[in-house]
Parts: sequence; structure tokens; C-alpha cells
Amino acid sequence: MSLKKFVLTILLATCLIAPALAQRDTVALNTIITKTANYITNFPIEKVYLHLDKPYYAAGDTIWFKAYITLDKHQPSNLSNIVYVDIAGQDSIMKLVKLPVVNGVAHGNIILAPGIYKQGNYHLRAYTNWMRNFETDYYFNKNIAIGNAIQTNVNTSIVFNRIAGQPKISAAISYSQPGEVLANKKVNWSITTPTGDELSKGKGTTDANGVLTLVLTETAAASLKNATLTTNIELANKKETLNKFPLTAAAADRDVQFFPEGGELTLGIRSRVAFKAIGANGLGVTIKGTITNNTGEVIANLESAHLGMGIFALTPEDGKTYKANITFPDGVTTAYDLPRIKPAGITLAVYSNDSDNINIKLAANDPYFKANQGKTYYVAAQSGGAIYFAAKTALETSTYSSAIPKSKFPTGLIQFTLFSERGIALAERIVFIKRNDMLNLTMAPDRKAFSVRQKVRFTVSAKNNATPVAGEFSVAVIDETKVPVDEDSETTIMNNLLLTSEIKGYIEKPNYYFNSKDPNVDANLDILMLTQGYRRISYRNIITGKFPQIFLTPEQQGLEVSGILRNNTGMPISKGNLRIQIPSKNYFAETVADMNGNFSFPKLNFPDSSQVIISARNNPNSKNLMISVNGDNYQPVTKNINALDAVANIDSAYKPLMLNSKRQYDNLHILKEVTIKSTSLVKKASHSDYTTLSALPLMADQQLTGERFKDCPNLYICLPAMLLGVTAENNALYFTKNISNQNKLPMQVFLNGSPVDYQTLNGYRGSDVETIEVFKSDGLSNINRNFMSDGIISIITRKIKTEKITFAQLQEMLPKGNLLTYTAQGYSISREFYSPKYDPLKQGAFGGDLRSTIFWSPKIKTDKTGFASFEYFNSDSKGSYRAVIEGMDAEGNLGRYIFRYTVK
Repeated sequence: MSLKKFVLTILLATCLIAPALAQRDTVALNTIITKTANYITNFPIEKVYLHLDKPYYAAGDTIWFKAYITLDKHQPSNLSNIVYVDIAGQDSIMKLVKLPVVNGVAHGNIILAPGIYKQGNYHLRAYTNWMRNFETDYYFNKNIAIGNAIQTNVNTSIVFNRIAGQPKISAAISYSQPGEVLANKKVNWSITTPTGDELSKGKGTTDANGVLTLVLTETAAASLKNATLTTNIELANKKETLNKFPLTAAAADRDVQFFPEGGELTLGIRSRVAFKAIGANGLGVTIKGTITNNTGEVIANLESAHLGMGIFALTPEDGKTYKANITFPDGVTTAYDLPRIKPAGITLAVYSNDSDNINIKLAANDPYFKANQGKTYYVAAQSGGAIYFAAKTALETSTYSSAIPKSKFPTGLIQFTLFSERGIALAERIVFIKRNDMLNLTMAPDRKAFSVRQKVRFTVSAKNNATPVAGEFSVAVIDETKVPVDEDSETTIMNNLLLTSEIKGYIEKPNYYFNSKDPNVDANLDILMLTQGYRRISYRNIITGKFPQIFLTPEQQGLEVSGILRNNTGMPISKGNLRIQIPSKNYFAETVADMNGNFSFPKLNFPDSSQVIISARNNPNSKNLMISVNGDNYQPVTKNINALDAVANIDSAYKPLMLNSKRQYDNLHILKEVTIKSTSLVKKASHSDYTTLSALPLMADQQLTGERFKDCPNLYICLPAMLLGVTAENNALYFTKNISNQNKLPMQVFLNGSPVDYQTLNGYRGSDVETIEVFKSDGLSNINRNFMSDGIISIITRKIKTEKITFAQLQEMLPKGNLLTYTAQGYSISREFYSPKYDPLKQGAFGGDLRSTIFWSPKIKTDKTGFASFEYFNSDSKGSYRAVIEGMDAEGNLGRYIFRYTVK
């Protein structure tokens, strides 16, 4: 949908005024409507959703995904033509994928190499350049647990317990191997921050049950938040590096929060108050309790209904204060003060339990009514920036009620706001409306009975009501015996685009509200709405004209190479001629720099790590010209808003997948006997080989060999991802612990002993690296003082075999300022999912096909008849298979369907 059409939709929607509130429109109401429409026109809301083949993974797997990029009513976005997907460890990006967007979709993959992805929790993000102008919470954010059964044969699990009467936590870690517990084994442990600083360390011995118990001496909130516990256990005279356990759960403290409907409690007005109780692990916990006033009288009873959330009613009285007396599951009782009470005010209550209507109620207490009788008030309801209802009324009575047909609203989150006649937002309430207007999406197999290695063919049908629709879909089929799924916790196209991307805060088990057969699911969803805040639209900012600052424009022209043309004195050259060549694509183009020497080559399309050649030789005095290219500005690591989904005990939680992963690896890796005939010592490359760095400390704080970077296509991207406690920001590298310091200094990069800018690394691959060393201190070198830096990175590249050349050859090899050749990051190359094909007449040995993802396709497209089909072969595993299809049509209607079948 074009932006013009979208604005028209908003303006038409504002005409839907409830009869009970209908009066002649005013300038103030028009101002609210117009400014909101202008805001969403100038700052359209873009979202990204990733459909993944599995909810969690094992090292050696591949993350297969399809990205759906949407605008306004979830329609395919025509705003951005590039989407970014990355995966980060504790403090660094491990892999960045850049993909072209066609008709609002893209697809790709991330290979989880066992040597790179240690067992633990990772942060998967997806976003566009336009989305980077706004809060990072708007990105697609997902916690991904990755187990690694290849690098360790020891299983671990951890349980945290609070020590009674003390602000300390104990951790009980269990160690075992298949068939036995690891009793009486020595263990070393350490606790580190995300920047790599060590908080504490110690030693211990497992007991007869293979359990090590240690006391975390740090105070929970101050030190353990975002910290990691790492242990090493001695086995057969060697130390086995094990899981890194996140300590977020240990750092959290239980709490209860209270949320009066509309925002505040008002004296004399009966209000619903929602509450949310969280346990020490940050997740919802069941509670009971009472509400008492300052005389000790019990006013109300409360009990959580779902995941620690519940609701009670309260009518505040003059001269009274109120407390909630809460009893947690372990019997501990704690008292909490309720929110403050306004002596005068007006409230907004919204009831959505009627199947046909939304009922709203305005209520003013006596002091407020007497002071504001006859004044005008407005109510507006919007979703995604589109106002679907707007009306005004005069305050003639202290209470006022009205019913609004649900048919006026789409499925999703609706924000109701009460305004004063001056346009000040007085109260807000969000509700979720289910219209049952999703796509009728189904899959039907070509048979009723299924066997191993059998060909299966599915027919897909997509309809909007009864009308067939063309749409974009993706399908994942997994073996549930290897990948059991908690469907309430799943991230789906429904709960992401309709719910979690719209409201603030972490949502526990989001798919429960769409998947559950619980008769109270809608009531529990409404309680969730009372405990969360709407994140997209702030009327205060809209009315006052406080708009977000835009630093990045939408990437609507694909890949772009830009830079500046200067002469050898550094002065920009206006109207200079430039030519670009991409040999791998046999592509040539020419352009002319502007008056300030800036040039750009837009609408490019080339794969990752392509060679790009830019020439300025077709100019007068071209020998005196220099070309510089603007580097890509990548998004640094951001907070994972779903960090509470982190899994501490990956071994036990995902045991079927870990066992299957180990079997797959053992089948593929059979070691042969190796005889070592001779050895020789080879001197390793070191910073001490260079005079400029010889005064640095003898031992680096970090040292990485080139082997770690062999798969890196661009050192500029990989370096901050591979170095511990280092973050990239504004084309410079910093120690992560200093990143929030306004006076922070960048790290100085040395390449083969020579100082270079971080941006210089854009032209180097990881395969070029021999060794990389990181120094926190500059020793006796004074490098930090001389370069105004904080920290040194020494990069030594591989030595190239030398041979004698002629002077003419040397002249040809020397870099020329008017010709720039470098390796650019283009679009990531998406692999095709491999699905074996079996010949029923030539069956091979069974048992070798251990796939956990049986089939993946991001290219399921229904035609105008609403039909599509796909086929694949089952694996050697018997049991339950789960096929999931998700997607949308051209109008933004969403669809999802699950089909299960049993292989015998």
C-alpha cells in the first residue's frame, strides 16, 4: 500500500464516531487526528518478523529463516529493500547477514559452526536501516539457545537457591556423562562480566552425586546481573570446558507491581487494578494475598490468574492508604504499598468481554466534576498509527458510558486515549481485539499413513474468508521426537506482529494467548493489556511536535557504494568522473561527483566479499587524485529484551536434540590413526617483531590465531564479534566497559606494526590474518598518549612468499590514488535447504538420516487460485513430525497452520 493510500485510510477511519458520543467536530479533535496522520506519514512503522525452522538449535545445525518486512496493517513493506539479520553472543556480533528484500520478504541462513558457537544463549535480531532511527526494542528480538554436544561429552545443569536471611545465592551444578555421575571431581569456576572482567573465582569438588555447590558472594542486583559463571572439570588428567551459565536468574529479586486501569487510582472512583508478580528468575509466579487499609481492614482478596498476573477492584476512600500483603509459593510474606491516589481526577475504563462491542466508561470524582463540568473531552482509538475511532463529549454528568462496535477495528492491539479539550492525554488503556479475520490457511497431505524415507506431498490452500488469495509463505517440518516444542512459548507471525512488537516489556509465553484452549485465555489477555504499555505512539510528543530524529534513510535503491574524490592535498574535487567495476557480476557504471566531491553508485546488486574497483582516471591531472569510500555503519550489540527466555540447563532441557547432534557428528567424523614422523618449532608472529610495538607488554590480554578468522569474509565486521569485551561504534573500536562513558577513547589498530584506521580493515578477509593481539595497557610504549587511544589491537597478516620482480613490475603493483580496489560486503548468499531424495526400489542402509529439520522452504507462493504444493522425503526416524506454514497475502492478512503426522 502506498503512503498516500495509507493516509486516506486514516482520514476515513476518523469518520467512524460512535452515535452515543457524536457531536459536531472541533478544531482540537481535528488537530489530534491530523497530527497523528502526519506523524505516521512521515515516520511509518516498519517491522520485521523471522520465521525459523526450529525454536532452538545444536552446534553444527543451520538456522533457516524467512524475513517478513511489513508496514502499517502488516502489508508487505515498500519502504526498505535491504534487511539485516545478525546473531550475537554475550557482547559481540557473531554473524551478520545482509539480504535483498523483494515484495516485503527475504530469506537466508546462518551456519552454526561447532568451533565458533559454544553452548549457550544467543541474541538473534532482524531490522532495517530505517528501523535503526527508533528504539531497538522495535527490532525482531529472539533468544536462541544453542547446545554443543560436539565439543564436550559432559552434561551439566544448574539450580539457584537463595540463602535464608542473607542477600546471597547458592548454585548447585550437576555434572554427568551418559550412564554415570561425575563424583569427586575437581572443578575450577569463575564469574565474569560481559566485558570480560573477572568478579570472582574458586575451586571445589563434586559430591557423591556429581554436584558442586558454591555460594555466589556478590550481591545479587549489583554484581550478578548479566554476569556469566564458567566452570572447568578435571577428567582423565585434562580440563573439560563446560557451559557458561547466565546468572540473570540469580541476580533477579522477586517483586509485585500494580497497574491501575487508565494509569492512576482516583479518590472515590472504583477502579480495576492489575498486578504482576515475578519470582527470583524474573518470570511470573503464583501468589495470593489481601488488600488492607491503614486501619488493618481487609478491603479485597487477590490471587494470580495466569503467570503471576491477576486483577482486583478498589474504591479508594478519603484519608485511607492501602497495602497489598502478598504470600509467595515458598510461604514468604511481603507487604507492598499501592500506587498513590489522586484527590481529583477522571478515569477511563474499557471492557472488551462483549463479543460484539467495546464498552468504554468515563468517571470523574466530585472535586474534578465540579471544577470541569461542561468542558469538552475527546476519546481516540488507534492501532499502528491509524485512528479507527474519534469522538468528543461534554462533561455533563460524573459518569458516561458508550458502546463501540468491534467491527470498526482490526484484529490486534487498540490504544484508547482520553484527552482534555486542550489535547492533553489524561488516561490510556490498551485492549486486544480478536476478530477471527486471519487467513484460512491449510495444508493437506497426499496420504493418510506415513513411513520412513517416504515421499510426502502437501497441497496448500490460502483463503481470505472464502476468497482464494495469492500470498507469500514459508514451511518448516521438524521431527518432534528430536525437537520437542513448547507451543505456548513459540514465536509466531501472529504473536510477534500483533502483540509483542506493539507493547513494552517482556512477554512470557506469548503464544499462549493465540494457541491455548483455556476458556480464560481472553480474560488473561486483557489482564496482560492492563500490565503493559503501548510503545509505538506517544500523543504527548505528537501534539507538541516532538518527533524522532532521523539519521538514516530507508534503503530503497539496494546496495550503494559512495565516497568522496579528493586531490593529493585533501581538497574535494567537484564534478569529477568516476567509474565502478564489479568483475564477478561483469558490471560497469559511471557517475559524476557533486560540487563537494561526493559520489554514489546506487542500485547495485553483488554477493558478499565481491571485489569492487573504482577508477578516477578519466579526469584531468588524474595522477593527483585520491578516492575514499564510505564504510558501512553497522548496528552494535543491543540489549536482548527477551533475555529472560535464556535456558541455563541446555543439556537437560534439549536432551533429545543434543543426543541426536552427537550421533550425527559421530557418523560423519571417524578419526583415523595418525603417525607423527617429525616435529619442528616454528616461531609465531608477534607484536614484538615490530619496533613500534616492542615496548608493549610481553603477554597480550587476548591472543587469537588466524584459524579463528578463516571463515570471516570481512575483518571490519568480524573483529568486534571475535574479540572479548570490544564494541564497534561510529567506525571506531572501544572497550565495551567504556562504551557509555562520554569521554571514552577509541582503541588504536596496528596492521603489521603500522597504525591504521579501523575502517581500513574493510578491505581485509579473515583468511589474511596470522594472529591478532589485544592489549589493555600500552606498557612502556606511550602509544595511548601519542594516539589519544585506550587500548591497542595488533593485527599481523600472513606472510606471502616473496620472489624477485622487475622495477616495472613494482611500479605496476604500487597503489594508485586514482584507482581503488577493495572487498565489499554485498548480499549474503542464501543456501538451498538440502532434502535427500530416496528411490523406493534402491533403499540404502537405514539409520543414517538423522535430520531434525526434515524440510524447509521459504518459497511457498499461492497463485490467484489460492493453491500451492511442495514435497519432500521423510527421514529414517519414526515418531511425530510437525509441519508449520506461516505467511501473509498482499493485503497484510496473516496466516498460520500446523499439521502433525506420525511416521511408522
